[in-house]
Amino acid sequence: MKMNKKSGCPGRHGRLNPRPLARGMTVDQIIESSLFSFNAGTFRKACELFAGHMAKENVRIGVSLSGALVPAGIGRSCLIPLIKEGLIDWLVSTGANLYHDLHYVLGYEFCEGRAAVDDGKLREKGIIRIYDIFMNYDALLDTDNFVRETLRREAKNIKGPCSSADIHAILGREIVRIKPDLKDESLLAVAYEAGVPVHTSSPADSSIGMNIAALMLDDKPIPMDTHCDVNEVTSYVYDIKKQGGKSGVLLLGGGSPKNFVLQTEPHIQEVLGLEEEGHDYFIQFTDARPDTGGLSGATPSEAVSWGKIDPTALSKTIVSYGDCSLMLPFFTGYVLNRSKTRSGSRLFEKRDRLVNQLKSDYRKIGACRKHPK
Repeated sequence: MKMNKKSGCPGRHGRLNPRPLARGMTVDQIIESSLFSFNAGTFRKACELFAGHMAKENVRIGVSLSGALVPAGIGRSCLIPLIKEGLIDWLVSTGANLYHDLHYVLGYEFCEGRAAVDDGKLREKGIIRIYDIFMNYDALLDTDNFVRETLRREAKNIKGPCSSADIHAILGREIVRIKPDLKDESLLAVAYEAGVPVHTSSPADSSIGMNIAALMLDDKPIPMDTHCDVNEVTSYVYDIKKQGGKSGVLLLGGGSPKNFVLQTEPHIQEVLGLEEEGHDYFIQFTDARPDTGGLSGATPSEAVSWGKIDPTALSKTIVSYGDCSLMLPFFTGYVLNRSKTRSGSRLFEKRDRLVNQLKSDYRKIGACRKHPK
């Protein structure tokens, strides 16, 4: 019997055909069988884009991390498994997330609290609140001491200006040394062992940065220069694109980490004058609106105008609106079930070579290139 054309879907788009959920279904089966429209639909497409395209061996994946996701448990539940599966090549985070990561291995826990509470009384009891998460004030003091004393001891071994990735690797290595039984609980320790460089775009805007500032007052300055971070993260993107591979970005929230990941392409094209077109894959989970003009809510299409995204790659860019603390566990479950383990790129150990390649090409090609008016 011929199908009634009136019942068909316009163009090449398929029918919305959800299947009844059943006992024993896996998270990837649920996502593929029931998430079709609105933000559910964009979330499913983000899962499929990452597992089906970004997880390939020839794609270098950069991740940005903002918001209090480590206190919310996302570091241990999602990011550590993705690193161990080779699905994160480099990471840019707020300093706060990395500082809070240290609490776990120092014997402190985040506890379930509540948002409707008298914060004055919490202060009297030595309890810190992050919305509905409680933690002991002593965790801050002990973590401050750990950061200061570790970096004080290592300061003499840091030769010349270093990036924030060097600082985070020192902290990760120290965790592995003193708490080997807990190293798999720490994002910094797991990243260190996997050779994944962990950067922060604004190191002074965190407790790690404040403790580095305290060392300066104690005549133990740490020669950290975030301009090193700019060139290092740019070299990761430039290298894979020069090899004929692709660059993919997974943006968890917005803020400074999002821009720091994306500005690698304008740095290559606009500032260094090297030929490039933009990142090839873009996934963002955010609750930020685009119509307020902030970077956090800026769309992939807007990023094209800056050279951040390859204009021919817009079909492989997705923004899914929602709360990362809710979306990331399901996203990670889908990706782990639907993609293969990748060999890690161990970019931390390759940074000098990659930056030297960027420097060489800039001096030979980019510095001599006339920029269009």
